[in-house]
Amino acid sequence: MDGFWPVPDVLAFLAGNWRVERSVRDLSGGEEGRFTGATGFGPLDGGGLLHEEAGTFVWQSVARPATRTLRYLPGSGGAGTADVRFADGRPFHALDLSTGRYVADHPCAADFYRGEFTVRDRDHWRTVWRVGGPAKDLVLTTDYVRVG
Repeated sequence: MDGFWPVPDVLAFLAGNWRVERSVRDLSGGEEGRFTGATGFGPLDGGGLLHEEAGTFVWQSVARPATRTLRYLPGSGGAGTADVRFADGRPFHALDLSTGRYVADHPCAADFYRGEFTVRDRDHWRTVWRVGGPAKDLVLTTDYVRVG
């Protein structure tokens, strides 16, 4: 991506449906996987958005259904920010797309996740998560394209 597209209201930007394509690379073993599916950001009771993702993950030539659910709550830094939480309410990371780019960190047991979020325009954004730890050495790149 050459430039970044500032997002003045992150929850309004994310609301709706997105087509998702994710590549997963294991840097230590060289394996690659792919997820294809859809993500919907719908209203969450009490404010914010419920992020529901569903699709197919192919790893080592085996296709499996895959889902995940996150909660995007209003952030403390204004409309360009969100507080991202796991489905059970545990904190995941902060998100600030007011400049169109953000780097988030998430320690998880012995592993460390660093995510870079970039917005290209109103219909395209990307996340790149670098995961390192004793048992993980991964890069997960996800492209989102607005549907409709």
